[in-house]
Amino acid sequence: MSSQIAKIALSLDTEAVGSLKEGVNFKKNPEDGKFYIIYKGESGFRACKNQCKHQGGTFIKDIEDLDSRTVKCTKHNWKLNASTMQYVNPPESFTQEELEVEILDNGGLQLVELSPLDPWLSDPREPVELQIGEVKVTYLTHACMELQLGQQRIIFDPWLMGPAFARGWWLLHEPPANAMDRVCAADLIYISHMHSDHLSYPTLKVLSERRPNVPIYVGDTSRPVFWYLEQSHVKLTNINVVPFGVWQNIDEYLRFMILMDGVHPEMDTCIIVEYKGHMILNTVDCTRPNGGRLPHNVDLMMSDFAGGASGFPMTFYGGKYTDAWKADFIKTERKKLLNYKALLVKSLQPRIYCPFAGYFVESHPSDSYIKAVNVKNNPEELNGLINKKAPGIKTWTPKPGAVLDLGLALSDPTCSEGITNPPACAKIYKDSWDFDLYVDELNSAISCEIFKHHSWIQFYYTWAGFQNYNLVVRVIETDDDFKALTDGYEYLVDFLDLSFPSNRPDREHSYLEIKNRTGVMRYVVLHGLLWDNLYIGFQNHISREPDIYHHKFWNHFQIELPVTRPDWDQFLQQVTPN
Repeated sequence: MSSQIAKIALSLDTEAVGSLKEGVNFKKNPEDGKFYIIYKGESGFRACKNQCKHQGGTFIKDIEDLDSRTVKCTKHNWKLNASTMQYVNPPESFTQEELEVEILDNGGLQLVELSPLDPWLSDPREPVELQIGEVKVTYLTHACMELQLGQQRIIFDPWLMGPAFARGWWLLHEPPANAMDRVCAADLIYISHMHSDHLSYPTLKVLSERRPNVPIYVGDTSRPVFWYLEQSHVKLTNINVVPFGVWQNIDEYLRFMILMDGVHPEMDTCIIVEYKGHMILNTVDCTRPNGGRLPHNVDLMMSDFAGGASGFPMTFYGGKYTDAWKADFIKTERKKLLNYKALLVKSLQPRIYCPFAGYFVESHPSDSYIKAVNVKNNPEELNGLINKKAPGIKTWTPKPGAVLDLGLALSDPTCSEGITNPPACAKIYKDSWDFDLYVDELNSAISCEIFKHHSWIQFYYTWAGFQNYNLVVRVIETDDDFKALTDGYEYLVDFLDLSFPSNRPDREHSYLEIKNRTGVMRYVVLHGLLWDNLYIGFQNHISREPDIYHHKFWNHFQIELPVTRPDWDQFLQQVTPN
């Protein structure tokens, strides 16, 4: 059987083809309302969906382009050269996925989408009626759910304690008192990706001490999910890396399938769990799960909802990045995400939808500004929008310890009979987070021996391996208020030739100034961690000249750093006299 199926996305008759002008054309499919981009050039036609590969925004004409070759995304102003299908802003980033252009004998034209077969349709199973209590879904906190499916128990993404992204994110909800016991007793655990609000070091450290052989399943991403924890004190002995789009059979009734993200296939995944023919879809944080091809009419769908902002624009300062600009940007992004999620849910028509994976807060006192400005979406607001757009879909806004009995909920028109909320006396929101315990661990890196030697800078960036890019970065170590330290490091890195000049070079170049909280930066350097801990965790302040995004630089330090940490023992041998 072929692994591809052909679908006609748009058809144009001879007259419509004749009306296409040179350059970029936007055409709408009257049947489904979707827009497509057709570029007409000397060598023929090229075409793609009107959907930005970065984060799914729609394109409009780029009024700055006199040759009508580029289009601009309305979400983050990314620019696509439709004549080459290469993104030109930011440079050296993505290549757009194209549609096949077929010229018909009658002079018409068809845009054909070659798509993989839906792997979940292999070996189909007819749904069997569920008994009351046979399938229960319990919300624990953030993206952590427990699924009881017959005799089996599955846990999703256990983050139950400590911060994520260094010290930037903290749990909003108080997990049930027995949450860790539930994780340790699970028959299997699914971890979607390496971000620390899903791959939680403090949580997995406890798990490794109590039950190191618990079966854990991850997708076969090019960046190993457990690359960092394998070098740490977390010793889990039963990690199973499985291929994408293949059913993993647990017993005669239960199976699951992991799918990759279409935008970040190197790291993000989502999962379909099927029990007795009933499907549960968890898209987690995927920007475009499985490239946009997902099962319809599943019994339960879960997805993230929060919105707000991460490093951009919250950590940027100077120029246009005023508090008012940031607040307006975040408000617009939240609204876009709400509409996108609501339309996605409407298109997939799950019987029940649950927003999760967004229940975090910037609760450390040093991040009070972030907490005040970086407003998140309200899950009730999203569910209300879904109820308005698709009134036939039931919705569930979970609280810690709340239980959804799937069999009972499916048979109840309102879904309410299938939901057991936590007791009225249960603690819902956290009011303490053990800040000192975790911040002190980060700050312990400050006094590490390696940072007594200035040459650590060259050793680290040589290990990182990023160069041949015309960008100069000034890194400044700061206190919690982002004020430079008198005894901290301040240095320049010229990534064109990976040199460390005293002053900015005379040539024309792009420039970033990055102020990092010292404890977090040194912890990241010491352990060879990805810079998401700095960027997504709000642990730095950034300014840039000119004000453009350097995708190649950030992609390297957020995704492509070496999977083995720097060899600091070797470094100390080089710098320490015998």
